[in-house]
Amino acid sequence: MFWTELILIVIIIILLYFLFKKNIKPENTAPVVNKTNKDDLGKRVIIEELEDQFFALDKYNLIKYLNKSAKQRFGENLIDKNISSVIRDTKLLETIDEAIKDQTTKNVNVEINLPSYQLYKIYVIPGPTHLFPEVDSVVLFLKDFTEITKAQKLKTDFVANVSHELRTPLVSIKGSLETILGPASKDQEAQKKFMSIMSDQVLRMENLINDLLILSRIELEEHIKPNKIINLNDIFKNIKSNFELILKKKKINLHLELIEPTLVFGDNDKLLTVFSNLIDNSIKYSQGGKNIYVKSQNSEGKLIGKNIVISIKDEGIGIPQQLIPRITERFFRVDTEKSKKVGGTGLGLAIMKHIISQHRGDYEILSKLNEGTEIKIYLPTK
Repeated sequence: MFWTELILIVIIIILLYFLFKKNIKPENTAPVVNKTNKDDLGKRVIIEELEDQFFALDKYNLIKYLNKSAKQRFGENLIDKNISSVIRDTKLLETIDEAIKDQTTKNVNVEINLPSYQLYKIYVIPGPTHLFPEVDSVVLFLKDFTEITKAQKLKTDFVANVSHELRTPLVSIKGSLETILGPASKDQEAQKKFMSIMSDQVLRMENLINDLLILSRIELEEHIKPNKIINLNDIFKNIKSNFELILKKKKINLHLELIEPTLVFGDNDKLLTVFSNLIDNSIKYSQGGKNIYVKSQNSEGKLIGKNIVISIKDEGIGIPQQLIPRITERFFRVDTEKSKKVGGTGLGLAIMKHIISQHRGDYEILSKLNEGTEIKIYLPTK
């Protein structure tokens, strides 16, 4: 993503250079009536339709032209206003002076907080140019780096979180091994205890790595919309069979109330992953003797076209309202200790979000503390 954006910026800068390259013979200032006017008009059309913001300033830094995108971002009535009243950053003014003095293109990073936070890389191209022939004039090309910066931060945070999640079980395994080889070298009961701890931590690492691989694969394929018709009833029959032993052990009742057939456009394996994760969460965070209800029905309005909603409702511990918007974030846990105790990786709902996005579906999460959680999945159907 980063390299794609970087290449795009380089291409735009090269384009701008050719659009605004200086007249190398300033003494021949008489206009070439037809051809020059036609060329200039074409250049203005290109600038006007750029998604990035563009300003032309005179030698007093007064705005003489701004394109459509700049008007949408900063306002309509800006002609003859000083650029410093629009972008309040002394670094920009210093960069403009340097570009004019050195007669070379400069760039500067500027943060703009109103009306919303955005990070721009602003390229300052000194005049005179064909379109803006005034001496000491400049044109400003603003490239929005907000999303790129956010993506880089997410990547950095993700690597840090993965490192932390893997380091914790590794430290536990290391400590257990040192104990077995040292103080507990002749104590078989202690060795069994620490071997059990290591086994649990290895399983935790295995689950984490598996979820990371699933998430990585899903993100790579997210742009590919599944177009195969599948019956969700078959998926839930498999899920009920797969969880039969743990349901009996915890005395939890799984109720299926599905329309027949429940046909959707989807990827069978990925939807099996989604609904298995959701049922697994409901079991983990419900006490014995409780119920889990799975219901499907036709729905309208949530998606474009026909769709089906699948509701998974439990009677578990619930989620605080203020945390619901965050629970699909990677590695976010409502209760860290509880999650680790039941074997959660913190990636299950993130995986759900990406799979539902790939299916061009949607979801809702409703929850009340100590009453339970309901997750509704909307999927397109025939």
